[in-house]
Amino acid sequence: MPFLADSFASALGLIFAWDPQLAVIVKLSVTVSSISTLLAGVIGVPLAFAVAFNRFYGKRLVLTVINTLLSVPTVVIGLFVYAFIARRGPLGAFGLLYTPGAIIIGQVLLIVPLITALTLAAINRMDARYRRTAKTLGASGRQVMGVVFKEARFGIAAAVITAFGRVISEIGISMMLGGNIKGFTRTITTAMALEYDKGAFTLAVALGMVLLVVSFGINLLFHFIQGKTGEESLWP
Repeated sequence: MPFLADSFASALGLIFAWDPQLAVIVKLSVTVSSISTLLAGVIGVPLAFAVAFNRFYGKRLVLTVINTLLSVPTVVIGLFVYAFIARRGPLGAFGLLYTPGAIIIGQVLLIVPLITALTLAAINRMDARYRRTAKTLGASGRQVMGVVFKEARFGIAAAVITAFGRVISEIGISMMLGGNIKGFTRTITTAMALEYDKGAFTLAVALGMVLLVVSFGINLLFHFIQGKTGEESLWP
């Protein structure tokens, strides 16, 4: 118990003093995760609308693939991307391996299926009368999509927030593609793993506290948006 109490006390000291090493790690994690989420949203949301609003051969297979990709382990994605960006890989000339860019690529691949699936769910939850009414009033295909996007915006926002929570807490991709380089690619989760291996628990506990605070904030925002979604469903 004294050891645990001392670790927590020292960790709180690092947080309140905003230790430079702690600040660099947190800043990198939040920056990389934010960029990954933004890029994945730019890909995943339009992809969901394209799947939802078009009829094509193999649509059911596409939906199955999207849902299957939700359960792919991060280490598998890390290995796949590593094979492409390693020095002997097809993209080796770009020197992406062990850079923040490599982590972003892996994280985007991780959460595009998540954003796509959750956006599809948000679209499918909408009353079909929205689409029919818009078409009856002479709306074009793009205008119908605009109406659906407006009505499903809180569900889409919840999908993006969920994706951010997924990437900021992952470790496999960050470790395999980033290399855990101090001050360059060391994220919250990889730093925690390293400090644990070294037996230096103070920084690990401090980072864990920060991650818990971030996760708590994400969940609060998610529940707030879920509440907004529930309010929308009551609209006439």
